[in-house]
Amino acid sequence: MANDLQVNTQNAGRFEKDLLGEARVPAEAYYGIQTQRACANFDLSGVRLYHFPALIKAMAMVKLACARANRSLDLLDEDRALAIEAAVNEILQGQYHREFVVDMIQGGAGTSTNMNANEVIANIALEKLGFAKGEYAELHPNNHVNMSQSTNDAYPTAVRLSILLKHGDLVHSLASLRDAFAAKAEEFRDIIKMGRTQLQDAVPMTLGQEFQSFATTLGEDIERIAGLSELLKEINLGGTAIGTGINTDPEYARLAVNNLSEISGFEFKRATDLVEASSDMGAFVLFSSMLKRLAVKLSKISNDLRMLSMGPRCGLNEINLPPQQPGSSIMPGKINPVIPEAVNQVAYQVIGNDMAVTMAAEAGQLQLNAMEPLIAYNVLESIRMLTQSMDMLKNRCVRDITANRERCQELVDQSIGIITAVVPYIGYENSSRIAKEALASGRGVLELIRDEQLMSEEDLQRVLSPAYMIRPQRRQNKN
Repeated sequence: MANDLQVNTQNAGRFEKDLLGEARVPAEAYYGIQTQRACANFDLSGVRLYHFPALIKAMAMVKLACARANRSLDLLDEDRALAIEAAVNEILQGQYHREFVVDMIQGGAGTSTNMNANEVIANIALEKLGFAKGEYAELHPNNHVNMSQSTNDAYPTAVRLSILLKHGDLVHSLASLRDAFAAKAEEFRDIIKMGRTQLQDAVPMTLGQEFQSFATTLGEDIERIAGLSELLKEINLGGTAIGTGINTDPEYARLAVNNLSEISGFEFKRATDLVEASSDMGAFVLFSSMLKRLAVKLSKISNDLRMLSMGPRCGLNEINLPPQQPGSSIMPGKINPVIPEAVNQVAYQVIGNDMAVTMAAEAGQLQLNAMEPLIAYNVLESIRMLTQSMDMLKNRCVRDITANRERCQELVDQSIGIITAVVPYIGYENSSRIAKEALASGRGVLELIRDEQLMSEEDLQRVLSPAYMIRPQRRQNKN
């Protein structure tokens, strides 16, 4: 993008000035000189602000909330305030997003993002007022759009709001995936299979119980993610540079926060200690760690799906994952579990993103954390990837999973693990001996118990019935 901008500046354009001097900006661009400098400086990730529409909309909402507060205090005249509002409304409708061109990873604690927003809004507003782009004497990015603000309160507030804007999509996808697993649990409720611990045969269970455990573990995170989102509603808007509120009216912070709540639909509250809130990244650390927890769960579930479907002839093959694409360029007929594999990879990326968030949060110094752009990028990217991967897992895998009932029963019948069910009746020592002999001889556990007449056939059938093995049962003490 930076190279493209350098090429474009050779064409006819307008000249703009800033602290460092004068430069040509493309005539058609709604961004200005500071955005252009940032693009030249930060060609890092290749991921631009416009890749995250929620962040652009959040920045626009913050600017609108501040403009309304300044208008209420007679600090911003009505014509400019209405022009800024009209510009913001068009951005909120999805227009001009391609003008937000700064790299998500940038130096300056988000100043480049803030100025990108200030310049785009200013130039749109200028055209609303009948002026040309760049005529900043009439409406200025700093003096008017950024009035009563600093990057250090406007940007963190927008980042928090952008996460809240995407939070609903994340929770919806999570709930939908949970429901898909729950539906499969009901479908598989009467299919007996072997449970396993440490990859070894354990005791019988139903395939429905296994899938219900997937649904339950995902369901636990819905409420927790929702609860952590409340932490993001405490903002430092009105604190300006370091939380002291310099260059603001005493009523400004209250008005701006109330306006943002009304505009966004989220109940924001001003932090009680704005100086502390200007440098603290604790809410992001907690939220990111929750995303990591969800990623770990999704990865574990994906591992299980891959293992349960392994084979089809030489593995467990208890379930069938829906085929999505040929699995090999050399082995005909091979189908790989590509959907769970992709979810695994998303999970690893999210776990890595959380580490980046942790390091960036730790790197704060004195009254500011200059690494917040990295935090914003990684948290928003984790939300995006988790949301899309859960939708993919539900739609392209879970919904069409089928069970191999006969194979599940076959493995139960062959397993030594069913010996656990009869321990209360024949004792641990007898059970251990029978299990050892079954392994050595290749004979079945039930066959050996019958040969030694350790249990009556009636008791054996009752104890080994599916209904008996998969839940607690009352029994008489025979010791």
